[in-house]
Amino acid sequence: MEPITSSLLRAKYLAFFAERGHVEIPAASLVPTHDPSVLFTTAGMHPLVPNLLGEPHPAGRRLANVQKCIRTGDIDEVGDDTHLVSFEMLGNWSLGDYYKDDAIRWSFELLTGDRGLALPLARLGVTCFAGDDHVPIDRESAAIWESLGIATARIQFLGRDGNWWGPAGQTGPCGPDTEIFYWVDPSPPPRQLDVADKRWVEIWNNVFMGYTKAADGEIVALPRVNVDTGMGLERTLVAINGLRSVYDVDTVKPLYDLVRGLASAANEREIRIITDHVRAACFMIADGVAPTGKDRGYVLRRLLRRCIFAAQQLGMAPDWYRRATSCVTAMLGDAYPELRDSDGIAGLIEDEVAKFETTLAHGLRLVAKRPVLDGRTAFDLFQTYGFPFELTRELAERQGKHVDEAEFRAELERHRELSRSAAGGTFASGLADHSAEVVRYHTLTHLLQAALREVLGEHVTQRGSNLTKDRLRFDFSHREKIAREDLARVEGMVNGWLARDLVVERATMREAEARAIGAIGAFGEKYGELVSVYSVVDRGSGEVISREFCGGPHVEALADLRGRLRIVKEEGIAAGIRRIKAVLEQ
Repeated sequence: MEPITSSLLRAKYLAFFAERGHVEIPAASLVPTHDPSVLFTTAGMHPLVPNLLGEPHPAGRRLANVQKCIRTGDIDEVGDDTHLVSFEMLGNWSLGDYYKDDAIRWSFELLTGDRGLALPLARLGVTCFAGDDHVPIDRESAAIWESLGIATARIQFLGRDGNWWGPAGQTGPCGPDTEIFYWVDPSPPPRQLDVADKRWVEIWNNVFMGYTKAADGEIVALPRVNVDTGMGLERTLVAINGLRSVYDVDTVKPLYDLVRGLASAANEREIRIITDHVRAACFMIADGVAPTGKDRGYVLRRLLRRCIFAAQQLGMAPDWYRRATSCVTAMLGDAYPELRDSDGIAGLIEDEVAKFETTLAHGLRLVAKRPVLDGRTAFDLFQTYGFPFELTRELAERQGKHVDEAEFRAELERHRELSRSAAGGTFASGLADHSAEVVRYHTLTHLLQAALREVLGEHVTQRGSNLTKDRLRFDFSHREKIAREDLARVEGMVNGWLARDLVVERATMREAEARAIGAIGAFGEKYGELVSVYSVVDRGSGEVISREFCGGPHVEALADLRGRLRIVKEEGIAAGIRRIKAVLEQ
């Protein structure tokens, strides 16, 4: 069988579901517009959380797309055969339309059918949810698989750790799933599925999202059931084409080959790390992320500095990143046009290279001063200056010193536990739970942006938001610190609107029509042919205060906000990006 390319797999997937009534929706930005529970878009369902919880989608109830994703949880595993920070996810969704029977039959048809991928049934196995005290065993899915020819021995029941998906944050939509596995070894597959055997590789996941997790941890049934599916493009191509690793896939291999060719030393793991990290960095930068010391900017800085250090170790030419970004554009620019600004991406990386050289000099001085380099010092270098541990160890070894790696790892794990706890507290009432407090703050961001554009100019566009039940955080494009009197004007303008009898109206229309009437959207967001537009209006006078592309949810009238805006802090977080933190006081 001829190898299946990434472009062919994308096309087959989207065409298959289009024939079954699904509307293709654009890939969302890697920077979540309204979901504070994650730093990056890690799955195709993240932009659809409001819709999975009941908000109407302008494109209808059957959707499909190809979504670029970033996941950093396994960053230390990058360099093996299966892990990537950046990857593509194929997905299709039912928003209260079809359910298990259609979802399973269609995934089986696409995988095994002659017009699909024509995979042999003999190499497939599936898992289903084993049930627990909250949700019963999923015998219905197992019965559907058996009716399609999957042998009983090839159906394995797993608990929460294996066959339950979500929520993405602390709260939100979730449910049992059924996962499809493919036998990748050349040998004949065994009679029985055993997912512990790594020769069985998961290639598709059908999630039956009929529940939501509440803030108190209770699993509550949703008023309507949904389907959320995901097929990892790179991992699937490895499995069905019999490749050795994700670095052999056509959306990765040209860059891997380039990096290997530029390296004067052969270190397979370091070559793979550079390949993965620079590819992920290009995607992040193209979606407006800049290297900083916080949040997603810190993740980008860590990836880039790990690349820069590895490139130095491999003896790569100083301009290696320019050739690398050009390669990423050539590989993926047709599928993701935002990657075509190769020079702009390379320029930002160049700035980070220069900054890291200064940081490296500081690190050298710090290491030289310490007679003993303990693990806590190594962690401080990692946390404060972005030094990979490997770099600290090398600097120490040059001076005949030893670094306590066990202490460093213990300190790193302690920090991760604190971060996880902090994230749980900060994001527990994220937009995904649709709490009344968060919905009010979400609506308030529309007023805040309208006031900022009125006072500062129409160059202001949203670059991210983070909402909890206690406050809003709004990131926007603006190059200069905002004068105190201008902040007062913004605050006064919003509070003036809050005191009026204004309402929030939702309309579905074509994107061109929405733009023609002045609707604005978040930076980097892509929209389908039909969009949801939310307007804050005075029905008496017809005045429009705000009009934005948005997925919701919102209050129906500003009287529901019940309070006054107070700006707590305004600060710069990256070049050309400012941040406002504000509260709604009763």
